[in-house]
Amino acid sequence: MDYVNFGIIGCGTAAGFHILGVKNQPEVKLKFVAAHDVDEKNLKRFTRRHKITAYTELENFLQSDEFEAVLITVPHYLHAPITKQAADAGKHVLCEKPMAPTLEECDTMIQATKEAGVKFMIAENHRFLPAHQYIKKVLVKGILGDVYLGRTYEGAFCESSQFLDPNTWNFRFDTGGGGVVADQGVHKFSILNWFLGEVDYAQCWCGKAFNSPEIKGEDNAIILLHYKSGAMIDVSVSSTTIHPLNNNLELHGTIGTLLEDHSWNDPIKIFSSHNEAEKKGQYYIPSEYFEHGPYPKYYTISARYEDTHFAECILNGEKPEFTPEQAKNAVAVVLLAYLSAKNGRITYMDELMEIYNTIGTQNVLENLADVIHHNYNQIHWS
Repeated sequence: MDYVNFGIIGCGTAAGFHILGVKNQPEVKLKFVAAHDVDEKNLKRFTRRHKITAYTELENFLQSDEFEAVLITVPHYLHAPITKQAADAGKHVLCEKPMAPTLEECDTMIQATKEAGVKFMIAENHRFLPAHQYIKKVLVKGILGDVYLGRTYEGAFCESSQFLDPNTWNFRFDTGGGGVVADQGVHKFSILNWFLGEVDYAQCWCGKAFNSPEIKGEDNAIILLHYKSGAMIDVSVSSTTIHPLNNNLELHGTIGTLLEDHSWNDPIKIFSSHNEAEKKGQYYIPSEYFEHGPYPKYYTISARYEDTHFAECILNGEKPEFTPEQAKNAVAVVLLAYLSAKNGRITYMDELMEIYNTIGTQNVLENLADVIHHNYNQIHWS
């Protein structure tokens, strides 16, 4: 077998990024050949556009021999049950982030795929973005020294209806696992954990710029993270800031600084006193080429890299670079942030683990609406 055939479950925006990422890329080792969606009109429109087979029934879809692997791009609360169904049907599973709303659901997904003997990976596109792969090499090489301070931001403007309409699943506590901390913060936590190691404690503030229904989560948040390495990181996430979707990162180490901004064509700048820095003692743009482009290009680029990696793991019998356990750890930081917001204080990862080992982490997601700051009282949207 030279390539892997994929079926898609859920024909929304995320599915479109994955298909566009591999379109007209003859070197990729996968093909999207089929799709299922509970919305038959959306399914028909999506499959016609991309010229793939439509399946109106999930059971028939999973029993098809047209494909060996599935890409799951459905609301977050469905990740665990559909992953289990797909694994039980013998399909390899690539599931969109966040892994699941709770740690217990993450465990269900890990166990189901292990028992079925299928490959399993969370589609965390930031982990496979070439710029982030380059940053990881810089950190391993010691170009910045020991990182002790940093900040990162994601602004992903959404139409206000996604918050104001209670019937949309996005950003709801019950279907999305929370607001922007769960939806966008998990990107940041996945990458920062990879760069810096384990989180020790956190403090979080959640706010609403929109007067959205109580079932909807925060649309803005600030999370302060302290890593066991000693690094202190400020994470800001928003779905209301007015600009094209963007991410940026700033890391300060004992011998250098790295700046990254996804809106730049050359997304990385480095200042370092390391002897192997390309331009010691001055800011420079790395000479090493890596593929990049401002939104939406970096989404399709990173989707292609992650999808190709997963397909190659299937073809070569290898373990994915981004493991389910690492994806679960990112969900743990989401829950730690929410627990801190509920506590109104710095909260340690050990406190979250105590809840995980006793009453369960679903408890963290209960009554979160009570701790969200109503910033919309002072804001006038025009």
